[in-house]
Amino acid sequence: MNQPFLTVFTPAYNRAYTLPRTYESLKSQQNTGFVWLVVDDGSTDHTADLVRQWQSEANDFEIRYIYKENGGMHTAHNAAYANIDTELNVCIDSDDALAPDAVQIIFDAWQQVRDKGYAGLLGLDAAFDGTVIGKGFPAGLTETTLEGYYRGGGAGDKKLILRTDVVRQYPPYPVFEGERFVPLGSLYTMIDRDYKLSVLDRVVCLVEYMADGSTRNMLRQYYRNPNGFRYGRLVTLKNNPSLKRRVTIYIHYIAESLLAKQPVLKELPSKLLGVLCLLPGALLAWYIRYKNK
Repeated sequence: MNQPFLTVFTPAYNRAYTLPRTYESLKSQQNTGFVWLVVDDGSTDHTADLVRQWQSEANDFEIRYIYKENGGMHTAHNAAYANIDTELNVCIDSDDALAPDAVQIIFDAWQQVRDKGYAGLLGLDAAFDGTVIGKGFPAGLTETTLEGYYRGGGAGDKKLILRTDVVRQYPPYPVFEGERFVPLGSLYTMIDRDYKLSVLDRVVCLVEYMADGSTRNMLRQYYRNPNGFRYGRLVTLKNNPSLKRRVTIYIHYIAESLLAKQPVLKELPSKLLGVLCLLPGALLAWYIRYKNK
């Protein structure tokens, strides 16, 4: 077994029917210098039995298992970050898989930039047929922030491989009573303020968007988790986004504040822009309520 430099962590909630695919992709890695950490977010299926079975098998990598009460994806990330002891970490969701040789690809890329002060690597996600999700990286791009990539015309989910010591410089995702979602990007936005990422122009993760996945149900998420989204909007505003994006954020923030019954203008950097966005924000809140009747 190689000395682990990477933790692959997988939040799981009732995904015993997809986890075997994730496991098989890990077993196929030639470089076994990683730990697989499964964070069970209160599953009621046989996830625990599956992972215990895999722990008993003769793998060349360590499998760790944490069970916690259901609190949502962001709380599973909090639990993972609190228990990771390797230099790097990457989240591979319970319906996804590591690409062939992904661990070796990550290892080789990191050795080239390890002493250059990056927060980590930014790699590509692809569908299981190999099609890159969204857009790839522009030719010649060697470093970026996540926000900078999208500002430059990038699109689609990308895979973050982060230094664990960098992640721990920032507060954990907040927990709001009765809610189960905080945008994971709020952490990445904070990292963007202080660090760049080294571009890894290779596919490291194969993804499938499941019908029960959070990305397919955003209006319901807005309705059920307004405080979580409200928090994410405020974090993004501190990165001084473009005026066009700022207006969009203000409108959503106002809608989420109304849904959460929280102050609408108090925490906004520009009260004037907030007033101008009040009506569209109120209309969005009405629309979200209407669609969730």
